[in-house]
Amino acid sequence: MSSLLKLKSYILGLLLLTAACSQQRPADAQTLSRSTAGGLPTDTQAKGLAVATLAGGCFWCTEEVFEELKGVKYVVSGYAGGKEANPTYEQVGSGRTDHAESFQVYYDPKQISYQQLLDVFFLAGHDPTTLNRQGPDAGAQYRSIAFYRTPQEKQLIDATIRRVNASKHYPNPIVTQVAPFTKFWPAEDYHQGYFRLHGDNPYVQSVSTPKVLKFRKAFPQLLKNPL
Repeated sequence: MSSLLKLKSYILGLLLLTAACSQQRPADAQTLSRSTAGGLPTDTQAKGLAVATLAGGCFWCTEEVFEELKGVKYVVSGYAGGKEANPTYEQVGSGRTDHAESFQVYYDPKQISYQQLLDVFFLAGHDPTTLNRQGPDAGAQYRSIAFYRTPQEKQLIDATIRRVNASKHYPNPIVTQVAPFTKFWPAEDYHQGYFRLHGDNPYVQSVSTPKVLKFRKAFPQLLKNPL
């Protein structure tokens, strides 16, 4: 692993796994298993949902941010950006693949737009100016990536990067990769909903929670459950 802190928290998470699995997540944050084939769950197209795939460091942090957005029905933690099939957490976390820890957002475009998802991602979801690093986690597996599925999505991503850079929101320029979407591999089941199931985990408390609180403060108007 690239961080001793994350390694310790990962071990602790495994020890707590049995007890945590008995807990139930809120109805607005449903878990999708690793058996999901990387595309839309079978019923989402019928429900009119769209999908966005992004990467911004440890998915224990980023998944929760997007779970809390109104109009978002599911968020799945996983791996994208590499060519290796069926990657595991250990492989990706050790840097032995080209994948990045990523997340896939299934959302209702009538309630929240792709542009709003990008605004959250670039302004509060993570730090898009640190190359191959997010906080204590270092390595290409933690790089920032915005995957696009259509030319229109690429245009929106590029325009958002230009706008945020011009605003001087960050002291340094954005280094986020902009890449065409190819394949998403859902992570192991115990990673799904990790933030809510492991609130006492030291990594969650010291790294994930501050990021979630920062997001809530920046985008209160987009929360499913306003504070």
